[in-house]
Amino acid sequence: MTSVNNDVFSKAEAFLRVCYQELVMTEKLQTRIEEVKNEIQSTGTYYHTIDELTHGARMAWRNSNRCIGRLYWKTLKVIDARHFSDEDDIFNALEHHIKYAYNNGEIRSTITVFRQRLPNEKDGPRILNQQLIHFAGHLQEDGSVIGDPVETDFTQWCKQNGHVFENTSFEVLPHAIQWPGREQRTKKITLPEGVIIPISHPEYKWFEDLGLFWYTVPIISEMMLEIGGICYTAAPFNGWYMVTEIGSRNFGDTHRYNMLPVIANKMGLDTRKDNTLWKDRAILELNLAVLYSFEKGGVSISSHHESSEQFIQFEESEQRRGREITADWIWIAPPMSTSSLKVFHKYYDNKIVTPNYFYQDPVIGKPKPDLSYDCPFHSKSLQKKD
Repeated sequence: MTSVNNDVFSKAEAFLRVCYQELVMTEKLQTRIEEVKNEIQSTGTYYHTIDELTHGARMAWRNSNRCIGRLYWKTLKVIDARHFSDEDDIFNALEHHIKYAYNNGEIRSTITVFRQRLPNEKDGPRILNQQLIHFAGHLQEDGSVIGDPVETDFTQWCKQNGHVFENTSFEVLPHAIQWPGREQRTKKITLPEGVIIPISHPEYKWFEDLGLFWYTVPIISEMMLEIGGICYTAAPFNGWYMVTEIGSRNFGDTHRYNMLPVIANKMGLDTRKDNTLWKDRAILELNLAVLYSFEKGGVSISSHHESSEQFIQFEESEQRRGREITADWIWIAPPMSTSSLKVFHKYYDNKIVTPNYFYQDPVIGKPKPDLSYDCPFHSKSLQKKD
């Protein structure tokens, strides 16, 4: 075995030992280790069984330090798409993921796993979108942006590749893929009815006039899943939203839709100085509107209070099983009412454990800061891998 193959086998063996113990399949472990060892010696890599893939993807969610929603890691639905090579099949699988995960509003945590990166490949298969559903960002001559500013590079690339937009604030981007040895391809998305919902408010009727919309399923699609030394560079995955991800971050952040001044002015608040707490009052109403709109539409969503309680339950569950809790506190603590939540008063080790989900440099545009990514499992669950 070469040194590279030794590294792969070491990671494979470590994963298999944990995986088979947790699946109560230890009687098959040694035989499987020998099979994997021989496969790596012959080919330089190995292929996971469906049981290994499924449990490995779930373990990766369990190990995601920036995710507050890990209580439900065992419920992750794993769709095995490793056999797809035809581009039409790949695009159909992406659309199927959206429909299956949306589930008429009863969101299902789902991952679709395409084939792994092979030893002779510099880059594996890639989905070029940040998320399977995201809104375009149209950069104007004066430097302003219509739509989502984090998508200006990708939107411009789509325009250069022949896609025509209306230059409005909430236009869904097409899907784009890049498979090794092939040219990049794009395709317009077909969305199930109800996936995009209008944002209204239970009290302020003028809220509807703002024309705000958001999508109901956050499906991260440009990240890598690593299981036992195997890198799945195309593996879109989702959970369901925590309200502050949309209200506080996507709508509220100054580098996103920057809606706080608009809401404050509509509320008649004094925005001349911060001490009037106009930002706090506006962000509260934004989150209330998002929560109300999702619940009105019958779509799964959690409040930051619910998610915090669920994380404490996850922590207690892992402790009972003798597993160490790792978490990135900065990301676990939601961006609203933080000190009122139990997670605010906790301390966690931010050690990275595999399997896990890792950032990849985007194919289109410059690497973006962590803040630009919505969370698939209620919070920022993706780690930066050196």
